[in-house]
Amino acid sequence: MERLKSEFLESLKESLGNHKEKETIIAEYEMHLDELLLSLCKMEYDEIREEVYSRFGTPEEIAAIWKEELSFTPSNMKWLFIAVNILFFAGGAVLTLAHNLLNWKWLTDLWSNLTSFPIIIAFIYMFFWALLGYEIGRGFGHKGKRVMKKTFILALIPNIILMVLTVFHLIPHEWFHPLLTETFIAVCIFLTLLLYPVCIISYRWGKKASI
Repeated sequence: MERLKSEFLESLKESLGNHKEKETIIAEYEMHLDELLLSLCKMEYDEIREEVYSRFGTPEEIAAIWKEELSFTPSNMKWLFIAVNILFFAGGAVLTLAHNLLNWKWLTDLWSNLTSFPIIIAFIYMFFWALLGYEIGRGFGHKGKRVMKKTFILALIPNIILMVLTVFHLIPHEWFHPLLTETFIAVCIFLTLLLYPVCIISYRWGKKASI
């Protein structure tokens, strides 16, 4: 098994060439190889080799994936998710204003349908944050945690602004009828507290999927 591990890592090292994260990538795959080989210790050499390549792919395929990821930087990923979150809020703001200022029946019907299922809306939004953590973990592996923290803080700013405006009645509560019930406000606060743990868990899942 040591021979297989050595051959795999040496081939990966050659395939990565001058990749700037080369040593870290090798160390990470070495750790995962150790875990996998330990669980396969009772199998024959050829079976172990087949399982390793089936699970991780060939060294060449792994190197190609890491080289491709260089074109999509952490900064790009961060601003993409921030832009999507702002788009959510902008879309919600436009819909809220239009519903309250324009007397359009189809818009009133749309608002009524959307606000009939507030918990579903909240969980869809939670899914967005889970996707944020997962994609950063999958795309950047071990080095993505720092990116995720920065993205989380910046993307959370619109949420905090909306909460402040609502709590201090700078936005009329009537505009959000029938969403702003005590139950829904309590659920929103609870889910907001869960956002970071959700991002961390999904980040770890994405990080594992990147291997």
